Amino acid sequence: MKKFVLAASIALLTACSAPQQEQLSLKLQPQLSMNTIAQGKTFTLTSKDVRAAQYVALVDSGRSNIEPIHSKQNVRIALENALLEQFESQGFKNTVNSENNIQVEVQEALVSVKHSVMENQMDANLVLEVTAETPKGKLVKTYNGSAKRSGMLSASNDDIQAVLNDVMNLVLKEIASDSELQNYMKDRF
Repeated sequence: MKKFVLAASIALLTACSAPQQEQLSLKLQPQLSMNTIAQGKTFTLTSKDVRAAQYVALVDSGRSNIEPIHSKQNVRIALENALLEQFESQGFKNTVNSENNIQVEVQEALVSVKHSVMENQMDANLVLEVTAETPKGKLVKTYNGSAKRSGMLSASNDDIQAVLNDVMNLVLKEIASDSELQNYMKDRF
């Protein structure tokens, strides 16, 4: 019995001391509207993530070692919640059984990082496809956000996280101010 307790204790301590994989925090800032453009028009919001891999950053330190970094939050759910807040601030109402649908498809969300001890280069890309569908028709729009940033020394996770959040917030802002999407939803929902 003592051997079992000792073995279990060692296994538990080993698991606790194993290095945890670094993760990035998503800090999305929905663009809330001060003016309601639609009063009580309903929609059902769905989303899907069609990315080949779920990491949000690839770090190449030049030693033939490329390390993926994931986000703490689910990217699809974080973007869906931010868009839901945006649409609701415009006066639209999310319901479960509306005949009007908005589907958000996350096609790309990635920061590519190349760094050495002396410098870093970060390229961030986000591609979202938003489909607004009603019995009267369908509008499909693709929103692209990209950013490049370089700096001295190697890139920290905070630097990578800042670039990722900047790109995501830029795309949210673009969707919030898209008059074509707003008019389509206002007129047909």
